Amino acid sequence: MKAAIPFPPLSPEIFSISLFGMEFALRWYALAYIVGLLTGWKLAVWAVKQAQLWVDNTPPMTPRQIEDLLTWIILGVILGGRLGIVFFYHPGYYLSHPAEILQIWKGGMAFHGGFLGVVIAAWIYTSIHKLPKLSTADMLALATPPGLLLGRLANFINAELWGRPTDLPWGVIFPGGLAQDCGQPLGEFCARHPSQLYEAALEGLLLLIVLLIMVKRGALKKPGMVAGTFFAGYGIGRFIVEFFRQPDLQFVSEGNPLGLALHLNGYGLTMGQILNLPMIAFGLALIWLAMRRHRA
Repeated sequence: MKAAIPFPPLSPEIFSISLFGMEFALRWYALAYIVGLLTGWKLAVWAVKQAQLWVDNTPPMTPRQIEDLLTWIILGVILGGRLGIVFFYHPGYYLSHPAEILQIWKGGMAFHGGFLGVVIAAWIYTSIHKLPKLSTADMLALATPPGLLLGRLANFINAELWGRPTDLPWGVIFPGGLAQDCGQPLGEFCARHPSQLYEAALEGLLLLIVLLIMVKRGALKKPGMVAGTFFAGYGIGRFIVEFFRQPDLQFVSEGNPLGLALHLNGYGLTMGQILNLPMIAFGLALIWLAMRRHRA
């Protein structure tokens, strides 16, 4: 029996109350979204108040406009994140149970869907108000990693999205993990990579540090550089972690032809990796464009 870390006694709910016969609960996952959005808002406001960081010492928008944009961002995150789960990961299930599409507390949300929702919301807002899109993208990229960090920590508390089986001493015995997945008899523990913590460290903490260093060194004077680094950095980090994360079993169980082919024909790519390849390419293209325009 290998050494492993038992999952700590954590509850997904911070507290719950009953009012008028209905149960209301505040969950760590919801709190992570709220604090992440507020922290990102504060980072964005800080950035636009540092006029010397931007091209021609002119920030892309005012603090008041950031407050207005935040409403659009929240809608983009919720709608896009939920539809991402529906269409990227569980299309068969939700087509059979359409009433559950709006029940965001069941099944959660997907980052790539939320990302697309934010892109669409920001594009519409900047078009209406005639604001510089690349500099706005840089500002939003700087504001995003805290939310990713907190979201992955909430995934760990929820004991969801765990990693593949491991013999490493920091493997965690998550509740509900199937022992047979580890090639062990029933009744034996199954230690797994805490892949949620890997993602929190790479996509949240490390990426935030890199972007802040870049901003301090003048990267915002090259529109698109910070956003490109965020896209490429997130994509590479997530691509790496997918090697340690439990594969998406719903592809086989739901009869998803794409997922079935990928998992059974030996391509070795998960849906998370597939969705991140365009992000990496787009990020590198933005970096190249930012450097080219700056030199010109």
